[in-house]
Amino acid sequence: MSEAFDTKSLLASTSELPGVYRMLDSLGKVLYVGKAKNLRKRLASYFRARQASPRIALMVSQIARVETTVTRSEAEALLLENNLIKSLAPRYNILFRDDKSYPYIMLTHDRCARLGFFRGVTDRRADYFGPFPSAVAVRESIKLLQRMFRLRTCENSVFSNRSRPCLLYQIKRCSGPCVGKIEPASYAQDVQMAAMFLQGRQQEVIRSLSTAMDQAAAGLAFEQAAIYRDQIQSLRQVQDKQYVETTRDADIDVIAAVDEGGVLCVNLAMIRGGRHLGDRPQFPANSADSLPCEALLAFLYQHYSVHPVPARILVNLPLPDNEVNDWLNAMATRRTRVIEARLTEQRIWLAMAEQNARLAIAARRSLSLRQVERLQALAEVLQIELVDRQEARIDCFDVSHTQGTATVAACVVYREGEMRRSEYRRFNIRDVSPGDDYAAMRQVVLRRYEKVAAGEGAEPAVVIIDGGAGQVAAAASALAELGLSHLFLLGVAKGEARKPGLETLVFADGRPPLSLSPDDRALHLIQEIRDEAHRFAVTGHRATRSRAARTSQIDEIAGIGPRRKKALISRFGGLQGICAAGVDQLAAVPGISRELAEKIYAALH
Repeated sequence: MSEAFDTKSLLASTSELPGVYRMLDSLGKVLYVGKAKNLRKRLASYFRARQASPRIALMVSQIARVETTVTRSEAEALLLENNLIKSLAPRYNILFRDDKSYPYIMLTHDRCARLGFFRGVTDRRADYFGPFPSAVAVRESIKLLQRMFRLRTCENSVFSNRSRPCLLYQIKRCSGPCVGKIEPASYAQDVQMAAMFLQGRQQEVIRSLSTAMDQAAAGLAFEQAAIYRDQIQSLRQVQDKQYVETTRDADIDVIAAVDEGGVLCVNLAMIRGGRHLGDRPQFPANSADSLPCEALLAFLYQHYSVHPVPARILVNLPLPDNEVNDWLNAMATRRTRVIEARLTEQRIWLAMAEQNARLAIAARRSLSLRQVERLQALAEVLQIELVDRQEARIDCFDVSHTQGTATVAACVVYREGEMRRSEYRRFNIRDVSPGDDYAAMRQVVLRRYEKVAAGEGAEPAVVIIDGGAGQVAAAASALAELGLSHLFLLGVAKGEARKPGLETLVFADGRPPLSLSPDDRALHLIQEIRDEAHRFAVTGHRATRSRAARTSQIDEIAGIGPRRKKALISRFGGLQGICAAGVDQLAAVPGISRELAEKIYAALH
């Protein structure tokens, strides 16, 4: 601990109220952010002669200053702590990825509700069910709901402009509300049943459907009775297929923290309505020398500060006190309990969660070892020395356009054995001749590395160009202009018929081109990075091209200004919906006269 740091003065001036504290080093960098019910007592625990762990002792030795913020309650302190951890990413806090992108199932509040996949910030225009551990789990559930309740999944712009039922109606995955194949009241009943199913009330749904089937049969409506029978059978099949048998419609998160050989993994298994939806393993950052119970606590606080809290949370390790329970009850809209396994059923769930955590750790180790081997092979092929193969950074560039229009360049980054999406960048190419790939490549390299040349940002160990000798020469010229000629530059020229495995490596330093064996590990790494750059560039180009196509055709029509354009897009969902609309439908949009509707129709057909 810094000699200038006065522990006694700090404790004497610290409040005993709840709040958040920030520990800083001599350079003003935040080392750790924590919360406390009593700030003075919590801080005093750090400065005892004996520390809880070597990691905490090392952190305390670097403290030069402590800042505190008093809050009105423990719950408020926890929210502030989580916000600070996410924004400051302190070195000694266990950090879980701030994954707000858990997927949901959505039931809109439209006249005929739409069933859909949703990811993002929820609002009041729909009911949301979840979160689910993966997109696969959502899509499987949507397919199941389509089969059982035949709800529509089409966008409103398509739904409003149908004149005949689509293929989903033909294969009995939709009841055809768009063209009146089902009464609104019956469709609303199906929506209600689907919502009950998603809430875990499966037994209620089966009872309701059984009653309806009996009534339909008694009324000699045998076709309708058969539909109810099929729905009941589908529901019972779902119950029979569960990974874990349970007699109760439980909503439980099963969380297991496991340490295998110094690698910490926290595995989250979601059980909703008694259905096991899947697992989501997570590997925290800054967790070296941390105990599994510390990682478990950090996960509980960080995860449930942004995601719904279920009725019960089952954990595989004992928690030190009731603080987590108290906070979760304050955050949740209903009483929540954090429990350890007591029943046989709960032990099975936890055993599965722990096993999946161990499998995730084994897979991560295997992947890490494979990436190290690939980097080693790459260094040997390129005849370069990678000082730290684990930290080695590789940048890859690609340019995408359609006959010279909407040119977009992309740069992706491979670092620490994986693609680093947060460091990807796209560039809209300006002031070059359409289709001039060489000029586009030169421009993107200049723009990407101008800050690196100025001393900001990290230099890559290798720069890969998706292209042949011309693109490599253009990139080399840009690097020379920036004073970065020392960076290793490599081009990947596509082989005959663009077949993977036939690529040729083009070097900027005058070496002859090199073709590697299709099973070479170095080539596999290059292909993986090159393909990701291509995907990222093409995605950006398509979005740019789509925006241009969507706006330009409407903008060119005389009499269409921003307000009318917005009204058209709001009504029909986009250019496709506007093109599908007839003159009468266009004229029904506020602000669009019959004459203007005819003009719009003529311009788009």
